[in-house]
Amino acid sequence: MTTAFFTDERCFWHGGGNYVLTIPVGGLVEPGGSLPETPEAKRRLRNLIEVSGLVRDLDVRSAPTATQEDLLRVHPASYLDAFKAASDAGGGELGLRTPFGPGGYEIAALSAGLATGALTAVLRGRATRAYALSRPPGHHCLPDWPNGFCLLNNIAVAIRAAQAAGLVRRVAVVDWDVHHGNGTEAIFLSDPEVLTVSLHQEHNYPLETGGAGVRGEGKGHGFNINVPLPPGTGHASYLEAMERIVLPALHRFRPEVIIVASGYDASAMDPLGRMLATAETFRLMTRQIVAVAQEVCGGKVVMVHEGGYSELHAPFCAHAAIEELAGSAAHAPDPLADTLRARQPGAEWQAHVSAHIGRLADWFHA
Repeated sequence: MTTAFFTDERCFWHGGGNYVLTIPVGGLVEPGGSLPETPEAKRRLRNLIEVSGLVRDLDVRSAPTATQEDLLRVHPASYLDAFKAASDAGGGELGLRTPFGPGGYEIAALSAGLATGALTAVLRGRATRAYALSRPPGHHCLPDWPNGFCLLNNIAVAIRAAQAAGLVRRVAVVDWDVHHGNGTEAIFLSDPEVLTVSLHQEHNYPLETGGAGVRGEGKGHGFNINVPLPPGTGHASYLEAMERIVLPALHRFRPEVIIVASGYDASAMDPLGRMLATAETFRLMTRQIVAVAQEVCGGKVVMVHEGGYSELHAPFCAHAAIEELAGSAAHAPDPLADTLRARQPGAEWQAHVSAHIGRLADWFHA
């Protein structure tokens, strides 16, 4: 079994504007901070897999930048032209919380290229599974409007490129980033050949999307599943939501490949989430995905890195997921495991969340 790992130093060179957390500097917001989406969490992951020895069980590669033809299958020329012009002029901001510097267009296209390369490698049989350490992330980006740190929709670009090449028809996307995958949802909302599933913290970001009632449009009705979860959901309830909602949906849909929009901002230490997930949560969710993939699509799994902003904890969460993806014995123990285990919700709250998950599961599977 070969697990490919797609990364490129140039993706760590993407830079943004002058923010403090998610608020632009100005007025009473004093300069001196930055967006949470910095290179550090992802660079530390790359360093961690080298120091732990996990890298020896991975086939580390880069990939070509996504072509204009690839990008145009998802994003209109008017948006790409405006993005390229601003990038060439030194940078700017075209949407909401999506600042970029000189060369931002090329770096974003490279990030989409890493996702495309990972998916292509699996579909062509050059790897059994693959992981793309893409940056900037992509799942919030709409066809013509970037938002939430996302400038191009990496996963959508990869899917449309693979479909155009005749490599795949039916694709499932499971998004467990703490924020709703609104861009991916919008792009595939009417498409019955792409199942989109998003587990996310309810009313986090975006505030106006992610409701369970959005099931798709036209021929795509029934092929979009949103699982909004309350803040403080915790480890056990994430696994329950996977078991009762996500896995049955994958079994019914029977995709040819499963893509995971793998954000780690549901981590208990993340500044932008309140969900109490641990590194073990991501390990076991990955195990669940790999197991169902073995049953429905020959084990084909591609994970594309999305959010995750704790420089300390996100690398350990991602390491655990990649260990499981690669079937590796290399291990990087979560330094916060004992503390986070003690911080998990009690039985009464778990029962409340379980009832919520049960209602959603009954509705989705009726």
